[in-house]
Amino acid sequence: MKQFLLAGVISMVTASGAFADDVLGVWKTEVDDGAYAHISMAQCGTKICGVISRTFDGSGETKADSIGKKLVWDMVPNGGGKYSKGKIWQPSTDKIFKSKMALSGNSLKVSGCVGPICKKQTWSRVQ
Repeated sequence: MKQFLLAGVISMVTASGAFADDVLGVWKTEVDDGAYAHISMAQCGTKICGVISRTFDGSGETKADSIGKKLVWDMVPNGGGKYSKGKIWQPSTDKIFKSKMALSGNSLKVSGCVGPICKKQTWSRVQ
């Protein structure tokens, strides 16, 4: 009985790796205030978060102070490529928006609102 239970647990753990979230990886933001970034999206517990991994401006790659900072956090996967109840930080305004995302292939539609002000971008997959 113990061997059967152990085999079941091992099967569940192994199978859970096969259900990795498609949004994980690196995404390129749209240009905002003359700059854009690469965001590394990862699993953060049961939610999704994204950290600024590289930054760029009109002349190429830069080493902005925002590298390593969370840009997206607390994003809840709803299935079907939809995510909600997250937060997103806009570095150019230093504002935090309530956010949601929708994944479609190699495009990620990200939107967020602060009160009546809403913004959206479509990010593209880097890797």
